[in-house]
Amino acid sequence: MRDYEEVTAFLGEWGPFQRLIFFLLSASIIPNGFNGISFVFLAGIPEHHCRIPGAANLSSAWRNHSIPLLQRDGREVPDSCHRYRLAAVANFSALGLEPGRDVDLGQLEQESCLDGWEFSQDVFLSTIVTEWNLVCKDDWKTPLSMSLFFVGVLVGSFVSGQLSDRFIPESPRWLISQGRFEEAEVIIRKAAKMNGIVAPSTIFDPSEFQDLSSKKQQSHHILDLLRTRNIRIVTIMCIILWMTISVGYFGLSLDTPNLYGDIYVNGFLSAVVEVPAYILAWLLLQYVPRRYSLATALFLGGSVLLFVQLVPPDLNYLATVLVMVGKFGITAAFSMVYVYTAELYPTVVRNMGVGVSSTASRLGSILSPYFVYLGAYDRFLPYILMGSLTILTAILTLFLPESFGTPLPDTIDQMLRVKGLKHRQTPSLTRMLKDGEESPTILKATAF
Repeated sequence: MRDYEEVTAFLGEWGPFQRLIFFLLSASIIPNGFNGISFVFLAGIPEHHCRIPGAANLSSAWRNHSIPLLQRDGREVPDSCHRYRLAAVANFSALGLEPGRDVDLGQLEQESCLDGWEFSQDVFLSTIVTEWNLVCKDDWKTPLSMSLFFVGVLVGSFVSGQLSDRFIPESPRWLISQGRFEEAEVIIRKAAKMNGIVAPSTIFDPSEFQDLSSKKQQSHHILDLLRTRNIRIVTIMCIILWMTISVGYFGLSLDTPNLYGDIYVNGFLSAVVEVPAYILAWLLLQYVPRRYSLATALFLGGSVLLFVQLVPPDLNYLATVLVMVGKFGITAAFSMVYVYTAELYPTVVRNMGVGVSSTASRLGSILSPYFVYLGAYDRFLPYILMGSLTILTAILTLFLPESFGTPLPDTIDQMLRVKGLKHRQTPSLTRMLKDGEESPTILKATAF
């Protein structure tokens, strides 16, 4: 059978049909971005401390000293989750004793915020944290609520995908791989009409059509991603790659409120830095091998995150710059991994391979709030973990096969080999070579 690109060359490369498909695919994912990043503000945690009831009979001095002070980032701040036992404080106030002079505050018994919290409105007027009191003993609910939110994003992705199916045609290339030539020809003719091109009277040779239709088409399922050692290792590596990139991307996005400076300015910078990242990713995909470009972006993102902990306290703005550079590298990697993964898998299981990898990415986004929450114990711990995982993943990427400049595989046997795996031809492939047929290492070119 002729090469697919040869069959569809009359369509052109970037006509109205291709532009429409690109626009529809892009539009279907935009709402998920709004939902995911809006959570930075919807789930913001303002500064807070225990509420002291107005009905409590306290002097002004004791009301001002009813909350313990803690050392945080070199300054004293009110304890967010405890207060001095209100009954004891009221008793000292009634006796006319002064805090700090007559009473040693360090010896006073503390209690939890039995009357709720007071939240600062300097940054946020209201968030789900302030509305649901997701703080202190319920702190675990904050990352959990974020994770549940990303589950919602996952469901939203599925729904948007279903809606896309109603407007975006099936890939003719995939239909051909399944022997569904009539359906593929209908789509190609519609594309030619939209592009203002007269399609040939015969797109597929009738003899080829009859020969391939007479053969029972092999059905493929998700277990085919584990069928051979080579594709099994590719699948596992892609799952790790997507999950780690997702943890870094969403982790840095959700950590925006914790950066030095105005949260809205930082949120703007976090979004703007993605624009040059996408442009760089596009250029790298055009001219640089996939493994090296992806690994370089991951090394850049991971290494600068590890340097954040070395920034002196009086140079907080530099830490913000490093985080933005890390976001730049991870964003570039995130955009490239879609193309790279699609090129690794053959046509017969490409949609399943990318789908499983994308699902792993959603799992990474569910885990990312817990990485951010570790900052409550150590400010730099999230950056250390995300940076280390990103660098390890960059090293792992170098063991994947290179797909740059190589025609895409159509079958599992045509997949490029993972580095370090010894290639062993199957008996059927050996017979094919003896009969003078095409070597499986010579892959067929593909298009949309």
